[in-house]
Amino acid sequence: MPKKMNWHQLLTPLRLHERPDDNLPEPGRSPFHKDHDRIIFSGAFRRLGRKTQVHPLTENDHVHTRLSHSLEVGCVGRSLGMIVAEKLADHMPDWITPADVGVIVQAACLGHDIGNPPFGHAGEYAIRDWFLSIQKTSPHLFDHLSEEETRDLLTYEGNAQGFRTVTQLEYSQFNGGMRLSAATLGALLKYPWTVDHATPAGKFGTYQSERQQLERVAELTGLIPRERGKWCRHPLAYLVEAADDICYALIDLEDGMEMGILRFEEVEEILLQIAGPRADAAFMETLRRKAEDGVSPRRRVAAMRGAAMECAVNGVAAVFVEQENALLEGHFKGDLLDACAPYLRDGVCRAKQLARQRIFQNERKAKLEIGAYTTLGILLEAFIGAAYALHQQEEGEPLGFRHQRVLSLIGENTPRATWSLYDSYRRMLDFIGGMTDHFAVDLAQEMGGRLRSE
Repeated sequence: MPKKMNWHQLLTPLRLHERPDDNLPEPGRSPFHKDHDRIIFSGAFRRLGRKTQVHPLTENDHVHTRLSHSLEVGCVGRSLGMIVAEKLADHMPDWITPADVGVIVQAACLGHDIGNPPFGHAGEYAIRDWFLSIQKTSPHLFDHLSEEETRDLLTYEGNAQGFRTVTQLEYSQFNGGMRLSAATLGALLKYPWTVDHATPAGKFGTYQSERQQLERVAELTGLIPRERGKWCRHPLAYLVEAADDICYALIDLEDGMEMGILRFEEVEEILLQIAGPRADAAFMETLRRKAEDGVSPRRRVAAMRGAAMECAVNGVAAVFVEQENALLEGHFKGDLLDACAPYLRDGVCRAKQLARQRIFQNERKAKLEIGAYTTLGILLEAFIGAAYALHQQEEGEPLGFRHQRVLSLIGENTPRATWSLYDSYRRMLDFIGGMTDHFAVDLAQEMGGRLRSE
């Protein structure tokens, strides 16, 4: 077992499914820039523009979607990667530039939510709860599944679905997917383990169907194995995690104010705490003048958020450099923000706590999330039911009309009777998980009998 990972292997441009022209020199684009572009131009990434970040089905254009959130996380991640690579330049391979490391982190950030189902985390919980309920009322639906496959379904995970999306579903379907570099895939894997090692919150990074891909990424990047089906994190995955935490902690506050849930003064206090040294006398004087000049609270918050993000990025990068050996040895515990200066660490914690208490408990959000359970329940009953009926179909026996019509909606990805039940269920969840919020609502309503004339 290796005692320490090394940057030469961690930053490998090798891909899981190499093609002869994949890593040929190309003016203006490294292999990692190709990773970035493949994610940006994918259909799965584009659909994030109609998926929930925090507030489902909002009509307010200023409130974040999964797409705008991912783009912002990518910007923060790129800065973190470049700063770290510049500070650790003597430790990096000769063929790697700070821009390369920056775009590896940026690409992983862009893909970090690409597997989220409609309605965000509420959608994840709805799918999990549906399978848990069905296991009690209709246990026969699980008769042909292994124990691990069953746990995959009972613990639907957006991270694992994201890894499946980029390695299997997009572009070269079931032949390498996006064919991203192992370095980018390693940075993307926040939880490089299977459901056997899921955290108490049900977090894991790979379904049984992508176990081989996980093993290959770990082999190519030199991740340290912990147990069968579990490896330590790629060091750059900590930067992806920090970029995500920084953005959602700060942006949730802005969205909360935009939705009328939080007051300007509450948001201002926390952002100035996180800004720390940047909130000096000159900066405070600038804010005071903006207020006197009638500058809108939204613009003043944007200025404070910029200062807060700058301090957070510099603080996280400094901790990464200090903890390089622990990260390469796989010994680092917790996350990078936890190890930052108290004003920054505590400020981010305050932001998250305020969001949990006020934004996530908002009445409108609660009602829409209850509706998400109903919507996904209708879809799961239809598509999982059709997959099971197809699997049980006797040779020569026609499939029921309703199941035929449900399967016809999937097109070229319709399961076949010869597939395993697990593979058929996975394909159903690929279809449902890839839906946007609005498409899921419309389809469920139509399936429930609310028909629309053209």
